Amino acid sequence: MTFVPTFLQPGFRPSGDAVARVLRRAAYMVSGVIVVILGVLIAPLPGPGGIPVIALGLVLILRSSFWAKRQFIRAQYARPRFVYPFRRLLRRKPEIAPVFWQQALRAEKLFLKSAHRRLARVRRSSRRFWRRNFQR
Repeated sequence: MTFVPTFLQPGFRPSGDAVARVLRRAAYMVSGVIVVILGVLIAPLPGPGGIPVIALGLVLILRSSFWAKRQFIRAQYARPRFVYPFRRLLRRKPEIAPVFWQQALRAEKLFLKSAHRRLARVRRSSRRFWRRNFQR
């Protein structure tokens, strides 16, 4: 006896939920590809504009493609520090601002000597200012 998938059997009618799920996955995939292409087009402009846009497009693709999820898991084993920010963006309630702040600190640490790093100092001074003036 040979195996015939359910959707190939005569008289099979997919439920409305199954069709909606497939259409939603397709919409995520198409929008993710469009956002990645947009990010590549924005990338030559000054500033980091293209990188977050490309990351957002990859997150949309990861939510819709099983193949992309498998590749993501392989990358997770190979380079966990690089994949961790994407994992945080894939959660149900993604932490967008902390992820980008962490990546900015990481990039600053990678490219600048400790005497020239400003982001951590700005964060500490703004926290002190906020606590002094607005919390009591």
